[in-house]
Parts: sequence; C-alpha cells; structure tokens
Amino acid sequence: MKEPRIFIGPMSKNIVDTIIMYCEDENETIGIIPSRRQVESDGGYVNNWTTEEFSNYIKNKTSNLLLVRDHCGPSQGYTEDDGIESFKEDCKHFDVVHIDVWKKYQDYEEGLKATIDFISLGYELNPNLYFEVGTEESIRPFTPEELDSLLTDLESNLSNDVYSRVKYAVIQSGTALQGNVNIGKYDNSRLLEMIEVVTKHGLISKEHNGDYLHKDLLYDKFRCGLDSINIAPEFGQIETKVILGYMHNNNPELIEEFYDLCYKSKRWEKWVPNGFVPEDNKLEIINICGHYVFSNPKFLELKGKLSGDVDREITSALYGRIESLFNNSKLNKNHLSIYRFFPMFLASQYQPY
Repeated sequence: MKEPRIFIGPMSKNIVDTIIMYCEDENETIGIIPSRRQVESDGGYVNNWTTEEFSNYIKNKTSNLLLVRDHCGPSQGYTEDDGIESFKEDCKHFDVVHIDVWKKYQDYEEGLKATIDFISLGYELNPNLYFEVGTEESIRPFTPEELDSLLTDLESNLSNDVYSRVKYAVIQSGTALQGNVNIGKYDNSRLLEMIEVVTKHGLISKEHNGDYLHKDLLYDKFRCGLDSINIAPEFGQIETKVILGYMHNNNPELIEEFYDLCYKSKRWEKWVPNGFVPEDNKLEIINICGHYVFSNPKFLELKGKLSGDVDREITSALYGRIESLFNNSKLNKNHLSIYRFFPMFLASQYQPY
C-alpha cells in the first residue's frame, strides 16, 4: 500500500463510499480518519457505525484505504473519559491510531507520560499497530523545539521495537478552523522547521485542519516537503451544499426544517465565534453542522422528499474534490529542492489564509 498524501474525515456514508470509489478507480491510497464522535465502539454520528462495523465495511470493499483513528485519547468523545476502552477497540480494527492526550494534559511532562502509556498499551494489544503522535494547534500549540523534544523523549522511553511503530508526527504551521473557513495565519518558516524535525527523526509529517485552503497554498505546503494532510469538515460541507441546492430548487420549505435539526443538535456551537446569532445565520448553521444530522431519522425523511438523484450529485461533487486534492498535492521535485533550501523566498510568496 502506498503512503497516503491525503487523509479524509468520514463525515457521512456518502463520503466513505466516494473515497472507496476513487481509490478503486485510480488505484490511489487515501487515509480515512474518523474521530471518536464520528465512529465509536458503541456507535457514532456517521451512519451509526460502531468501530467494528466501520472497519468491516471498509475492508470488505477495498484494500486501498488506510484506517486511521483520529484523536484517540481522554475526553475526545462525547463524554469525559480516560479513552482507554475506546482505544482497546481501536487497536483491534485500525491500521494507525493517533495518540492525542493533549486535550486533557496541557503540561508537557504529563502529556508525554500519557502518550507513552497509550503507545505501550497499544503495542501490547496489537504489535502490528502504527501510531501518530502530537496534536493540532487548536488543542495545544507546539514549537518545533517542543516537537523535537517529544519525539526524542518518546524514543528514549520506549523500547526500539515499540518506538519503531511510531510512524506519523503532527506538525503545525498555523491552521485553524472556524465556521466554514480556515482562519489560521500561515507561517511557512515554522512549517519548514517542523518538517525538518520530523524528517530528522525518520517519521512522516502530517498536518491537520487542511480544509478550505487555496489550491496554490496546498500545493506549496507539499513543495515545502509536507508528506500528508488531514481534511474533514470541508467534505461534510460539500455534501450539505448539494442538499441545500436541491432543497432550494424543489422544496424550499424543507430548509427551515433542516435548520431546526441542525440548531437543536448544538454541534455548531464549537465552530462559531462569541456573539454569533443562529437565527440571523441559518444557512451558515446548516453549512457548519449539516453533516452531523445526516443519519438522523428526521433528516432522512426530509431527504426522501427531494426529487432527483441527490446522492449521485453528492458523489460527483465529492469525487471532484478528491481529484483536485490529489492534483494539488503532487510534488515537483525541482520546486521541492528550491523551497527547502530557500525558505525566505517561500516566505515572500504568501500572505495569511
């Protein structure tokens, strides 16, 4: 299996099926990255799949998908917990597990110990499992020096056999999501420093929150040497926009019912700024969290009232976006060498997102 450049969040069954279709059509590898809220040992909001059901569904359809648990760890699900029981189930079914304890442990030493404990347990349960370490900036910012310390300390505190299963390290260059936009302040010098750290340790660099980036910026992240990137909410929004278009053209009254379901879900609350007024931003509420209710029986009733083949159009839109992501992540080796060795030139080319 080729190492994926693109990792996509399974925000819906349509998204999962389209990823599988693309991988089979193009013989490409994609990483699929369910969070604990999306797919969990006792069921998540994506098609109500349990971890085992999700894994079996994928493995029965393709061998070109890398199954990666995103943000495994304490309090990463819907309830406050230590994350252990969820993790034990992950170890049975995933290829890679992202160990992310930093939501609970902001202190470096505490986070390091918890990371070591999770990796050690995971190796004991499944010695064939690989691990991703570190976290995204919105959970806990890391400097390049701290990331270097984390990888050095993990290597020092784990046996060679166990440390050899650490494969990915999360880098940070300023990405951040709010609503339907990437509000981060891109720092390409920091990106280059982070990539250098990860490369020094022989790991694969991986950035989170790659949603809504201009194609040229995405391309240049890879030209800097970034190995891979996560994209998730953007795909949920693509599907939501297609559904909204169908509602607008066929049954406009359904939009209010769609909004009501989204509003009552409260899943939009973490994505909006202070002072946000839902009643004045109904379409934005739907765009932010429509995918959270796709498996809700009431939403399925609404969707059933739409004329035409909405799922076919959703698949087409999702497929096109995956295709463009692959096109914009292909490396030009000449550019790669220039951008790695002349970071000041790169810094002059881009403004914040």
